Amino acid sequence: MGCSVMKAAILAGGYGKRLRPLTSDRPKPLVEVAGKPIIVWQIEWLKNHGITEIIVLAGYLYSRLIEYLGNGSRFGVKIAYVIEEEPLGTGGALKNAEHLLRGEEYFLVLNGDIITNLDPLKLVKKLSEHEDAVGAIAAVPLRSPYGILRIDEGERIQEFVEKPILREYWINAGVYVMRPAIFDYLPERGDIEKTTFPVLAQQRKLIALRYHDVFWRSIDTYKDVEEVSKELQATQIL
Repeated sequence: MGCSVMKAAILAGGYGKRLRPLTSDRPKPLVEVAGKPIIVWQIEWLKNHGITEIIVLAGYLYSRLIEYLGNGSRFGVKIAYVIEEEPLGTGGALKNAEHLLRGEEYFLVLNGDIITNLDPLKLVKKLSEHEDAVGAIAAVPLRSPYGILRIDEGERIQEFVEKPILREYWINAGVYVMRPAIFDYLPERGDIEKTTFPVLAQQRKLIALRYHDVFWRSIDTYKDVEEVSKELQATQIL
């Protein structure tokens, strides 16, 4: 399946408005979580799975990314960049990298604001088992953003449960394995989640792989930075 030489594209072009002021002078993937930029967590994770050719799809403050990461040699990987001069959305950004990915059998795509230890190679295997599918999406259980109450039949509170994982609901983990056929569905401008995925789902050409009991966090707000930093430092899970 060519897993060991599979390329990964990191969607790193967004403004990260909800993370300001942390993103006022740097792009979101360079925000530090537990003392390390998000994108460095990602590079180390990819490398651990034998993926060492990385394409950074950059936009906002892209020069900071290039300055920090360089050609990737100090991280033991090869990094190339595709720059969007104006915001293209996640779909447009990936379309912009077609010249680097069209020749691949499979390639990995991930959002530039997640930290995880899920095994992406399982996603490749899943997609390889469905010849008619264009892509496979990693799915993780929804973590409640709130603490919940357990209430008994007599309307008495039994306990407080802090932000439980809701295992009956699954969310898009922002990690995808795709075939080059995806480029036929991508917009020149727009988000892949709103344009391409609904069409592929309607055509039954998207596969999901449910990941149980993995570490997965999305860094969207300042509060996320604080909470995930504490979690990573406490668990040493990655």
